[in-house]
Amino acid sequence: MASPLVKQQRRFPRPRDFLPLLKFKKPVLNPTRRRLERALTVWDLRSIAKRRTPKAAFDYTDGAADAELSLARARQAFEDITFHPAILRDVSVVDTSVEVLGVRSALPFGIAPTGFTRMMQSEGEIAGATAAEAAGIPYSLSTMGTTAIEDVAAAAPGGRNWFQLYMWKDRERSMALVDRAAKAGFDTLLVTVDVPVAGARLRDTRNGMTIPPTLSPRTVLNAIPRPAWWLNFLTTEPLAFASLDKWSGTVAELLDTMFDPTVTFDDLAWIKDQWHGKVVVKGVQNVDDAVKLADLGVDAVLLSNHGGRQLDRAPVPFHLLPDVRKAVGDSVEIHLDTGIMSGQDIVAALALGADFTLIGRAYLYGLMAGGRRGVDRTIEILTKDIERTMRLLGVTSVAELEPGHVTQLQRLAPRG
Repeated sequence: MASPLVKQQRRFPRPRDFLPLLKFKKPVLNPTRRRLERALTVWDLRSIAKRRTPKAAFDYTDGAADAELSLARARQAFEDITFHPAILRDVSVVDTSVEVLGVRSALPFGIAPTGFTRMMQSEGEIAGATAAEAAGIPYSLSTMGTTAIEDVAAAAPGGRNWFQLYMWKDRERSMALVDRAAKAGFDTLLVTVDVPVAGARLRDTRNGMTIPPTLSPRTVLNAIPRPAWWLNFLTTEPLAFASLDKWSGTVAELLDTMFDPTVTFDDLAWIKDQWHGKVVVKGVQNVDDAVKLADLGVDAVLLSNHGGRQLDRAPVPFHLLPDVRKAVGDSVEIHLDTGIMSGQDIVAALALGADFTLIGRAYLYGLMAGGRRGVDRTIEILTKDIERTMRLLGVTSVAELEPGHVTQLQRLAPRG
């Protein structure tokens, strides 16, 4: 027999019953801080950056080469994984630090070299270098940077600064930069080897991307709802290359006049002999080249397809990682970039054999969203992601991560 329905007793609500529910959050008056606090992911920072940055500058950061397949595939590769957590582990304390090139880094990622950074937001390289210093992670300055080597060193005297080198046709000018970096205390040289010519960055071509930005009628119209960017741009030091002469053409034209398509492994060995710090080779995209570089005695290989900005449909670095680790063993450090948009991505890379990772676009989205505070927010978001993911996997240190924690799911595979 069915149980009789029990009639619910009702009463008039009393004012004191509402008090526990009326807990108002303290208002954040600073608009930049308010925007950044609402950003919970790097994708959120990207959305803010897109609203606040003129199209040409945002597209230079956000875009890639040709159809932008390499970038899309790199990001998809990080989504196409399964994590394998262990349970009932004491994960009350986790250690996110790693030793990279002989020095401890508080986090398993650093800031990658990016060109024209003050174009994205006027604080530029200084915001990146000082945020990295505060977080205890490395910062990389690009040959195409818009802040002088010496100024970056002075802004972050306690930071760990790396210098990224493009080999130009004018070798003397290239090595003069290397000498300046050494004198300024930069301890690591990132030699970028995947740019014999510039990739086909179609967004930049369509936007008429020049350095400095061209004030066409379309540019002005696009800038009207972004007054803060223009105020900063027009009231700070004019945009110029810290390491080069001024240039009035397009970015692609500049790169093609500078980069040397004749560079070989012999040139790399010569560069290595000139530099007395650590040497990382950036732009490695196959196993054989990684092995050759390990045999050459470089300190690290950086698996990278230049963020998809060079050869479209290039190998995905994250896919390449397990094979490179198997081939080189522990003879050389393996670093990785391209496609990283979360701390989960970083944890997956570390589990599959990377010693360290670098973030480029992720940091620039934060920079465009809020200057130095935005870079801090990027680092904070990624740090929380990493700590949470490690705890959920049941590990307390980066050293405990291993291939059994991650499975790469197969989406693109060779036929036959």
